[in-house]
Amino acid sequence: MTDRGNQNGRRRHGAGWWLAAPLLLAVTVVVACRAADTDALTPVPQFLAFLPWLLVPTVAGLLLALLARWWTGLVWAVALLGLLAWFIEPYGKSRRPDGPPLASVRVLTSNVEFGHAAGALAAAVRRERPDLVFVQECEQTCDAVLRRELGRAYPHRVADVAAGSHGSVLLSRFPLTPAEGVDGTMAMPGAVADVRGRPVRLQLAHPMPPLPGRTGPWHRELGRLRDLAAGRGRTPLVLAGDFNASQDHAAFRRILDTGLGDAARLGGHDRTPSWPVRTAPPFGAQIDHVLLSRDFSVRAARFLDLPGTDHRALLADLTLHGRPG
Repeated sequence: MTDRGNQNGRRRHGAGWWLAAPLLLAVTVVVACRAADTDALTPVPQFLAFLPWLLVPTVAGLLLALLARWWTGLVWAVALLGLLAWFIEPYGKSRRPDGPPLASVRVLTSNVEFGHAAGALAAAVRRERPDLVFVQECEQTCDAVLRRELGRAYPHRVADVAAGSHGSVLLSRFPLTPAEGVDGTMAMPGAVADVRGRPVRLQLAHPMPPLPGRTGPWHRELGRLRDLAAGRGRTPLVLAGDFNASQDHAAFRRILDTGLGDAARLGGHDRTPSWPVRTAPPFGAQIDHVLLSRDFSVRAARFLDLPGTDHRALLADLTLHGRPG
């Protein structure tokens, strides 16, 4: 009985080792890329989007290592948990503008998924009354709905309407001057708004998603958004839309490193998922953002559920500050 019990114990320990090691190894690859500040290649960018959820396989690996009495694996799992906890902390620091308050600005960004949620977006805009509306995946039918439902309240617009996911529209209560947008597979138009006599650069973001095996366009288009943010000079900037990237992607953090702040982060919702809506908020990734230059402070931010789209809309209440002195 003793020998048979020892054999059964060894089998359990061996099975625990063989199950724990692949789990911990997979998580280690993703965490190592996060630590090295690289998005690497497929499937790392896809896993990085859901970095907090890697706690689940890590804890499973820890329990299996404990069951197998595999002490090296146990230490490995504890180290991974510590690194994950470190990286899950919000990226970027809070900051306050130095100048006096100049104007309140409410911003709404929404990916309407091939235009399916255009009607729901129009209803939300009438209810929430944002000053600026950034709309992604707005095709011809969506554009017609927005013109009909919101044209009077939002007389200023910059649009690049196209089929499928390629169209984008920017609506404003403030006077707009068209500006050169960012080149991308999907439309990313830009404009300059006149906010109480102060020019504010507006840029819609909708880079390609990091499709498996095709992350090149995603990297390049996020890089172009980074270049725009870095070259803005002293002009206030609102960069908003579906970035197809979270704070755990190095390409997105490089945009923040130009001095921009994330409105959801500054409004206390740094890890609130915005996609996919079928599993958010319990499970998902925050890939819809409103990014701001230091001229803005954030009073509040919240996510809205709109029927017809796989993204949650983001509403941010901002204050534009004048220059100090």
